[in-house]
Amino acid sequence: MEEEIKAEFEKSGFCLDQDDQILSKCLTYCINYKLSPADLVSNWEIHYLNRQLNGLKVENAHMDGFLSHLQNELKERITKEEPHLHIYSSDDVDMLLSDEYDDTKESFLNTPSSQYEKQYVENYTSTPGTNEGPSSSKESKVISNRITPFGQRMNKFISQFVFNAQNTDNGLRKKELENMEDDVIRRVQPSERCSLQVLRSQPESGCRFMYDRTEDRVNSLENRIRKHTNAYAACGLYGEPTDATLASQKNVFAVGMVCCDGEGRVNEKSILLQCSVEQSCGQRVRLDLQNLTQFSLFPGQVIGIEGHNPSGHCLIASKVVDSLPNSLDADLPPAKKQAMDTETQPSPPSDKSRVLSLVIAAGPFTTTDNLLFEPLTELLAYASRRQLQLLILMGPFIDSEHPEIKKGTVGRSFDDIFHVEILRKLQDYTDYMGSAAHVILVPSIRDAHHDFVFPQPAFDIHLPEDITRQITCVSNPCLFSSNEIIVSCCTLDILKQLSSEEISRASADMQPVDRMGRLASHLLRQRSYYPLYPPSVGVPLDLSLAPEALEIPSIPDLLLLPSDLAPFVKVLSLGGDDREAIRCMCVNPGRLAKGIGGGTFVEIYYHGDPDKANASIIRI
Repeated sequence: MEEEIKAEFEKSGFCLDQDDQILSKCLTYCINYKLSPADLVSNWEIHYLNRQLNGLKVENAHMDGFLSHLQNELKERITKEEPHLHIYSSDDVDMLLSDEYDDTKESFLNTPSSQYEKQYVENYTSTPGTNEGPSSSKESKVISNRITPFGQRMNKFISQFVFNAQNTDNGLRKKELENMEDDVIRRVQPSERCSLQVLRSQPESGCRFMYDRTEDRVNSLENRIRKHTNAYAACGLYGEPTDATLASQKNVFAVGMVCCDGEGRVNEKSILLQCSVEQSCGQRVRLDLQNLTQFSLFPGQVIGIEGHNPSGHCLIASKVVDSLPNSLDADLPPAKKQAMDTETQPSPPSDKSRVLSLVIAAGPFTTTDNLLFEPLTELLAYASRRQLQLLILMGPFIDSEHPEIKKGTVGRSFDDIFHVEILRKLQDYTDYMGSAAHVILVPSIRDAHHDFVFPQPAFDIHLPEDITRQITCVSNPCLFSSNEIIVSCCTLDILKQLSSEEISRASADMQPVDRMGRLASHLLRQRSYYPLYPPSVGVPLDLSLAPEALEIPSIPDLLLLPSDLAPFVKVLSLGGDDREAIRCMCVNPGRLAKGIGGGTFVEIYYHGDPDKANASIIRI
């Protein structure tokens, strides 16, 4: 079995540092946790990505961390199978043995720990118009006295990572701490209101879906290949694209889509190039990647490739071009191209106006042991202290993966939960903050109360007119501008899906590759929110609904990609050496709630460009 384990590691591109010791431990893990060699290596890849390990060498020093990952996976699996089973930890023991438990029982008023948060929570629970249903004063009092693991957590609002720490404004932190310690909590001072313009939000609410045909999918893929072909031809750097399936001893340049010759994950032996109908009637040709020192490929990726095909059956690649040139709209008429540029860039940017403070969080917004939405309450209290201009909340809001939702034991409709637990809290937050506060809601395919389709329309909610100016619902994915800063967002976990489908090779003399940054760069290089095809299992992709909704028309300033993988803030650079690189700040805020505990969110102060901005990944 050790040989099978070693073969699986090598198949995924990893090499073992000390074969005997590592294989012996891996064999033990397979036996203890009932894993096959393939399952073991799949778990290693997840651990490798989450820890952001450098290089592709599996070292003995990594095994202890890998063991902890397997133990956590087993615990989560048991918890899902037995939702009422509580796995006790040292925190539970400390609580039971503490002599001060009875004295501190009254201090667990909801979850906020500070006097500021407590007053804020009381403020919105007593707001007129919320004295019915689950938010009634009687029931909220019962909820207030309920002790939850989330309410007993320690180390609240701790920064796990700071991007551009030298730009951090310590004055705001100092002011916040002073306000928290005041006996009399002052109402926050209104901040400057940010501008907001939704540039692309499709499909429309109430649209019909599940009507896509095979013809629609074929046309969508063909249009992608044709668009890339025209862009490569217009830039003049690679020659005229030709048919890759024809035998030729000379080097040719071809454009096509990467695909696999069978079921399962693509590898170097099974990779094919599907050309356009116009060039080669949609035929496929096998790719030989032996001569390439580095590449990064996945199914559905449209690439340009240089090489020769001596037999007509196999294209021997000498160079792969995986980034779409800047002349993206070369095939459009000048008038239409100018209109598109005007749509995506509403006005000439200036550093003075391109200033924005925002908090970004992704659901779930409640822990798996209840539907109290305590993490959301604490997040709103934090945002109110920081006096931020923009709050971006990305689904799922009513998570279909929540144990109570899956079992159907909830006594209310999903829409009622959304309006009472989400919208009312946001209404009270905007009332408390004043007219300067702005909230953006982005749905997720995991939202139990919303359309299960991707691309996904915006929430169709009906709020008073004064509230709708402060709470904006957009589609998934979406493109909007705030203070002339272009923001793109997609709540589908494309990073995790790409990580399981991508194959790559890096030259030995190169520095360690940032794989998370490379995965995020694929979206910008392909100019698509979902370049993967065929889609992963469970993704309700409808290519006939709004094909243009999946396109990224221009490189945004901020790209928001919430994922189950480790949270990060990175700056992605795109462009060749002969021109100035285009920079984009990419953010994965993580999940606000993880299991019965808290997760993470991101706070950003953007000043003109990524080099002047600072961001913090904060544990709730």
